Amino acid sequence: MRILLWHVHGSWTTAFVQGPHTYVVPVTPDRGPDGLGRARTFDWPDSVVEMPPERLRDADIDVVVLQRPHELALVDAWLGRRPPMIWLEHNAPHGDVPDTRHPAADVPGVTLVHVTHFNRLMWDAGRTPTTVVEHGIVDPGPRWTGELPRAAVVVNEPVRRGRTTGTDLLPAFADAAPLDVFGMGTEGVAAHAGLPADRCRAHELTQRDLHAELAHRRVYVHPVRWTSLGLSLLEAMHLAMPVVALATTEVTEAVPPGAGVVSNRIDVLTDAVREFVADPLYARSVGEGARAAALARYGLPRFLDDWERLLKEVAR
Repeated sequence: MRILLWHVHGSWTTAFVQGPHTYVVPVTPDRGPDGLGRARTFDWPDSVVEMPPERLRDADIDVVVLQRPHELALVDAWLGRRPPMIWLEHNAPHGDVPDTRHPAADVPGVTLVHVTHFNRLMWDAGRTPTTVVEHGIVDPGPRWTGELPRAAVVVNEPVRRGRTTGTDLLPAFADAAPLDVFGMGTEGVAAHAGLPADRCRAHELTQRDLHAELAHRRVYVHPVRWTSLGLSLLEAMHLAMPVVALATTEVTEAVPPGAGVVSNRIDVLTDAVREFVADPLYARSVGEGARAAALARYGLPRFLDDWERLLKEVAR
C-alpha cells in the first residue's frame, strides 16, 4: 500500500512509518511546512520516500492521511482525485471545548481518527465515521539511571504557551527539585518563570540526544494543563522513569497506579517529586512500573496492528 502523508508530527510519524507500507512524503524545494520531506532528526526507514507535488498524480496513492485542514485542498490540487482518506487528529480541541466542531465533521469520504479517547469525546465530529488509535512508541529501551537528583520537563514553547504548558507551575516544582526543561523554544523559560538559573535550565536537543539526557534525571514531571497526550510523557515511561503529572486530559488513563503520581493538587505533586529525588530505589521501582504500563498500552506492535486493520478497512 502507498500512503501519502505530510511530515507534520515527527515523533508520531516515526512510529507510524515502522509499518509494512510505502510512505510518500511531499518535498518542495524550500522544504517548507507542506514539503518538509524526510525527517532530519528522527530515524525513518527507507520505505519513507520523498516526492515532489508534481509527481503525485502518477504515484498510485492508495490512502491519504490528512493532519491539517488545508491538506484536503492540496490533495485536490496535487492528486486531482480523492483516494480513501483518514483524517488524523493529534490535538485536543481549543476554544469553546464542549461545542468545538472538528474540521472533518460531515466531510464525505473521510474517516476521523483520534489518538486518545478523551479527544474523541471532546471533539464534535458530526456524522463523520470516527475511531481511536492510541499512540505507539518506538521503544528507546529501559535507559533510566537517575543519577542526577533533578527533575526533567519536556515542553515546546513554554514561554509563548504559558498556562497551557503549566509554565506558571514551574516555580513550585523547582522548589521541590532543580528542573531541566527540554524542548523547542525553551530559551528564557527560567527568567519568564522568575527562577534563578541554577533551579531551571533550558535545553534544546535532537530526539537522538533527548532520551539519553532524560534518563539521567531522577524523575519526569509533566506540568501540562491542556494537551492531547504528550508523547514525551510516554517516552519517559518507556525509559523507566517515574513520572509526576497533572490529572488532565488523557493522563489518568496513561499513568496507572504504580507508574507514577497523578493529581491536580500541586502539593501532592511536589511532595512526590521530593520523594523520588530523595529515594533513588523508590524512583527505580516506580519507573519499572511506568515502563511495564507503557509497553502494555502504548507499545509499537499494538499500534501498528491497530493501524493495519484500519488501513485495510479504509482502502477496500
